[in-house]
Amino acid sequence: MQPFTPEFARSYLTPQGEALAVGKYRYRAELSDRGGEVLETGPDGEKRYRIEHALGGKNVYYFLTPREKGRLQVLPVAYDVRKKEWFDTTGSMIRHFAAGTEQPIEWKNWRLTFNTACYGCHVSQLSTNYDHGTDTYKTVWREPGINCETCHGPADEHIRVCLAAPKGTVPRDLKMTRGGRSFSKEQNNATCSSCHAKSVVMTSSFKPGDRFFDHFDLVTLESADFYPDGRDLGENYTYTSWIMSPCVKSGKLDCLHCHTSSGRYKFKAAEKANDACLPCHEARVKDATAHTRHKADTPGNACISCHMPTTEFARMNRTDHSMLPPTPAATMAFKSPNACNLCHKDQTPEWADQWVRKWRARDYQAPVLLRAGLIAEARTRDWRRLPEMLAYVESKDRDEVFATSLLRLLGACNDDRKWPTVVNALADPSPLVRSAAAEALAVNPSQEVAESLLRATADDCRLVRIRSATALSAVPAVLLKDRDLSTLRSATEEYLESLRTRPDQWTSHYNLGNYYLNRGQPRLALAAFENASTLDPEQIVPIVNVSIALARLGELGKAEETLSRALRIDPKSAPAHFNMGLLKAEQKDLLSAEKELRAALGIDPMLAEAAYNLSIILAKDRPDEALIWARKAAENRPDDPKYAYTLAFYEQQRGNTADAVKVLEDLIRRHPSYVNAYVLLGDMYEKQGRTKEAVNAYQRVLATGGLSPRDRLFIEAKLKKLSLQ
Repeated sequence: MQPFTPEFARSYLTPQGEALAVGKYRYRAELSDRGGEVLETGPDGEKRYRIEHALGGKNVYYFLTPREKGRLQVLPVAYDVRKKEWFDTTGSMIRHFAAGTEQPIEWKNWRLTFNTACYGCHVSQLSTNYDHGTDTYKTVWREPGINCETCHGPADEHIRVCLAAPKGTVPRDLKMTRGGRSFSKEQNNATCSSCHAKSVVMTSSFKPGDRFFDHFDLVTLESADFYPDGRDLGENYTYTSWIMSPCVKSGKLDCLHCHTSSGRYKFKAAEKANDACLPCHEARVKDATAHTRHKADTPGNACISCHMPTTEFARMNRTDHSMLPPTPAATMAFKSPNACNLCHKDQTPEWADQWVRKWRARDYQAPVLLRAGLIAEARTRDWRRLPEMLAYVESKDRDEVFATSLLRLLGACNDDRKWPTVVNALADPSPLVRSAAAEALAVNPSQEVAESLLRATADDCRLVRIRSATALSAVPAVLLKDRDLSTLRSATEEYLESLRTRPDQWTSHYNLGNYYLNRGQPRLALAAFENASTLDPEQIVPIVNVSIALARLGELGKAEETLSRALRIDPKSAPAHFNMGLLKAEQKDLLSAEKELRAALGIDPMLAEAAYNLSIILAKDRPDEALIWARKAAENRPDDPKYAYTLAFYEQQRGNTADAVKVLEDLIRRHPSYVNAYVLLGDMYEKQGRTKEAVNAYQRVLATGGLSPRDRLFIEAKLKKLSLQ
């Protein structure tokens, strides 16, 4: 990061020729002795944007212009340092989505606002000074670029003691964070990764020496910006792939082994290229050609060529820090890059696959293909290999990135078989895995889960405590009755403080709204969701949740207007259609409700709640179709007992008693504390004259201990009546 000056432009840039077309507009950077501007020409005339800062330089220069409310925005034209050409900034920044679609970022989007997105990794000691009330920034920083204090902490005391020391002496206590040898490997890695990670910021208080997961969460392979095997597709900032590295897992490697504290690479000289792998891999370094099967003094004989290949995103080169060997079989399966074909561009992955299998007797590609395949299937909600996914998460040699990714993706899986594995993952050695498990348990409001999450609120890692508190906000308070909630209160405050850390992010307000909604405070939830929607009007989920809060407040007319707005923005939003269906049903407009619920299911056939509500609407006039939708809901959400209960009820109504009994017995097996299932089962047995079975069902429900005093008296009266028969 540096100020843009005429001297900078003359030294590092070449003039732009033709204007670049971006949608309906054309942009051209104009450089002069007074500085620089970007000229925008479009349907509404011409506008000029002053270039105030330049950011980057190794591969690309981006340029920042001052905008309204104190914002610094990345301009729509950038400069390719290697090719010495100007290019379309937004066209190079493709966002990847799970469905495989790609979409450029519009240049005025908040994701290209320096104060909001770039944050503190390009300047030192930055304060955004964001005021939510006015939506303004008064951003300041001490120095452009990364200064000494970023890695070594505040220097005021350091300078004072050094100046006070007798000439020629060094103070015993330098009053600074030394880093390097005085830090553990993990501390050095965390210090670098505070910038070099695709992370979610939880605090603004990280300082060198702190643990990474006390201040950040980490994006893993649930994101479509990664290939299923973990290779980079979008821009992922290194740390996710870094912790996949076997060398890092060994505990013997940190960033400062290969890089100076300023980021320079220590082994650029050709004669030292393989010294980076010393001392651990001395035998292979000494006889590199035998290991690489490439001639000496060729690129293929360098360790990093195969283990840290270079790829490009947005015209920026980045190296794969997983350090895993080339896996051309993964290229064949998932189109991810491999080192062999990055060099041998004239050959196919099949050609490369044959060579690595010939050279290596051990099939080192098999584990990569296994876990990548599980990720690819989980992304598409294909749960046919669910037992293998669960076995991987629980395996001793599991990779924490892949285990975390699977736990996060399993949130979309409605198979009850996952829960023991998810609960067990709360005890995983990795805080990242534990946090993912806690997050996944939010939709399982059982006594066992509530108690497990409560214990996790005392975890020694802040990320785990926060995710556990978040999950417990959705758990009925009765499940924690008579428990010591002191750790929950403390963890909840940490969670709320993490949301206050980034008040300029729509997600902070959205998550706060969900917290209030879970706690039965719809008025506060409404304000939070409206704040989220104001910060990013294109996001559908906060608009839908605004309607939910309004509906809970009884303001159905406003809720309908809000959902109509959401559907104008995205007519294919399943949540918007679903909530409109619920709203129409509440307004007794059943024809419109049916239409909206069918629309939601057409977009997302797995939306069990839509199928459930559609079955209720159809039950009176079209009972056969209602039964079909009730069955669909129960199949899609076996973890929610109300769906199976409803299916059993409708089966009984249609005279399918045997099927109803089978559904209820299976429901009781999976949810032994679900009282209504026992009551309905006992009632069905009574009507069939099967007194013994009815008594057994009622006795089982008494044994659950989940009955209210009134219901207990009712069941005891039933048993007394049956005993007299």
